[in-house]
Amino acid sequence: MFLVFILGTAGSGKSLLTSTFSDWLKVAKQDVATVNLDPGVMTLPYNPDFDIRDYVNITKLMEEYRLGPNGALVVAADLIAEQVDTLGSAIEDMNADLVLVDTPGQIELFAFRASGPFIAKELTTELKAIVYLFDSVFSLDPVNYVSNLFLSAAVYNRFLLPQIHVLSKCDLLPKKKVENILEWSNNPETLESEIEAKIKGTKRLLSRDLIHSLSRLGLSFPMTQASSKTQDGFLNLNGILERILSGGEKFTS
Repeated sequence: MFLVFILGTAGSGKSLLTSTFSDWLKVAKQDVATVNLDPGVMTLPYNPDFDIRDYVNITKLMEEYRLGPNGALVVAADLIAEQVDTLGSAIEDMNADLVLVDTPGQIELFAFRASGPFIAKELTTELKAIVYLFDSVFSLDPVNYVSNLFLSAAVYNRFLLPQIHVLSKCDLLPKKKVENILEWSNNPETLESEIEAKIKGTKRLLSRDLIHSLSRLGLSFPMTQASSKTQDGFLNLNGILERILSGGEKFTS
């Protein structure tokens, strides 16, 4: 069994990718299960095999502790950590070869509280990876791209798991613009040239220094494109995950 945690900023398409990528894997005869770890989500585009909302109720937390939605989500994140044994047992009982874990819409609830890395570590002893989503429309601006790149590095620092960058919702952009963003990932010098040409002042200096900092740290993550609407890029995404988790072998042989 392998676990893949899907992370990204709010609106980057985590739940939809979980839904459509799991469907795509099933068509390819892969044994896959899905887990929803977002206690505050109202609706999901898939029926999770495990749903944390069955164990943690945001409405009840708001009433019991007299909290607003954000405060209740913070409490819920810590309560989920207390359920890690239950969650781990449920995942083991699924007996799936690959488990996609859909994380909370607000990335800070999972990535930047102590409960998130604890859950990821203690859930199972199986191999794990992170798929980090870059919203393609947001990433058009090089400053936005660099900011998200630095955020993804912070996520890696929190979990220290193999990490893949996925340019999500790529169907919303012309092919040339998608290729341009992917080139930034493969060749940081082209990103720096774009920043030098289009940005001035403090933003330019800070963005450039952030790129150099990541380069000095040796942080480089493979990036691929994906569209949950058209399923474009799913073959490449699956191939990268297979190389990282199973040595290039199919998850279900």
